[in-house]
Amino acid sequence: MGISVGVLKETFPGERRVAITPKAMDALTKAGAEVWIETGAGNEAGFPDEEYAARGAKIAVDADEVREKAQILLTVRAPEPAGLRKGQIVVGLCDPLSEPELALRYAQAGATLFSMELVPRITRAQSMDVLSSMASIAGYKAVLLAATTLPRLFPMMTTAAGTVPPARVLVIGAGVAGLQAIATARRLGAVVSGYDVRAAVKEQIESLGAKFVSITIGASGEGQGGYARALTEEEIRSQREQMAAVLKEQDVVITTAAVPGRKAPILVTREMVHGMSCGSVIVDLAAERGGNCEVTQPGATVIERGVTVMGPLNLPASVPTHASQLYGRNIVTFLKNMLTKEGSLNIDLSDEITRETLLTRDGEVVNPRVQALLGVAAEAKS
Repeated sequence: MGISVGVLKETFPGERRVAITPKAMDALTKAGAEVWIETGAGNEAGFPDEEYAARGAKIAVDADEVREKAQILLTVRAPEPAGLRKGQIVVGLCDPLSEPELALRYAQAGATLFSMELVPRITRAQSMDVLSSMASIAGYKAVLLAATTLPRLFPMMTTAAGTVPPARVLVIGAGVAGLQAIATARRLGAVVSGYDVRAAVKEQIESLGAKFVSITIGASGEGQGGYARALTEEEIRSQREQMAAVLKEQDVVITTAAVPGRKAPILVTREMVHGMSCGSVIVDLAAERGGNCEVTQPGATVIERGVTVMGPLNLPASVPTHASQLYGRNIVTFLKNMLTKEGSLNIDLSDEITRETLLTRDGEVVNPRVQALLGVAAEAKS
C-alpha cells in the first residue's frame, strides 16, 4: 500500500512558498502515494487548488484534515508539533543548529522530524540540496535589490550627453549565493569583484568574469563540508584592515558569509561603512543570522552616513513560484530516497542522507549534533 502525503499552507509570516508544486507531485503519485493539499496552500506561489486536483491530489478543507489523512507532512518551514499524531512524519526546514528546541518539542510529541538543512553535501544528494537551490535565488534577488536602490546605473552607457561609467560591485562570500550574485551583477553590466576566505574558489569567481580580491589571512579558510570555517581573532583583524581599503572603491557590496549554526561573522564594520561613498549600497544576505555588516538590522533598511544597508529576510519567498518549483523537486527527491519499490516508506539509518537529516524518532532526539546543542542549553539553564 502506498503512503499518504500531506502539504500544509505555510503560516510563517511572509512565507509565500509551498512545499511541492503540481508538477513535482507527479513523482509521488506515480509511486502510488495519495497526496492531500490544504486548500489555498499554493495560491501565493501561483499554484491554485485546481492544478493540484487535475494531477490527482485531494484538496482538504483545512490543516486539520491534512494532518488527519496524511502519514507524512511536507512543509517549507516545519510547524510546531501541536496536533500531530504519534509517529507522524514531518519533512521541512527547521534550522536545527540554531533552534534545537523545536526538535525537542517534536520528540516530546512522539513525532518524527526530518531537517532539509542537514542534507549532506555529497554527490548523490545534490538534487536534494535545499540550501543550494534557495541560496541561488537569494543571490540573484540581492543584486536586483541593490540595482533598484543604487542611485547609479549598473552598466556603462555611452550617450550623446556623455559616458556613464559602470557600477563597481563586490560580493563577499563565494558560495552558491555569492556566485549567483556575481553572475547576475555581471549580466547587468557591473564591474564585479569577489572575495572568499577559501582560496579554492578563486577560479570559480574568475570563471564568471569577476576579479578575485586577494586578502591574506594566513591559513586556509576552508571548513568541513565545503563551508567556510570560523576565523581566529587575529585573522579577523587582518582581514578587516585589508577589506576597508577595498570597500572604499565599491558602489555595491553584497555579503553572503555564514557558518552553519553560528552567528554570522562581522566582515564589514561600521568604520568601513563610513569610508564608503555616499549613495553606496550594502545588501546583507546573512541578516537572518545577525548579519555580516555591523550596521545591519535584520528585516530592515537603514542609512548610515549616506550608505544604504539592507538586511532582507527570506529572499527566496519573494520569488515564490520558482522557489517552490526548486524546493518541491528537492523535497520530493528526498522523500523518494526513502521509498521502496512497492511505494512504502523505509527509514533506513544505514543511508547517510536519511541518517544525517533525521532529528527525532520514537520520542527521542536522535541527531548527535542536535543532542549536543540541547545538552549545552540544558547546562546553561541549570
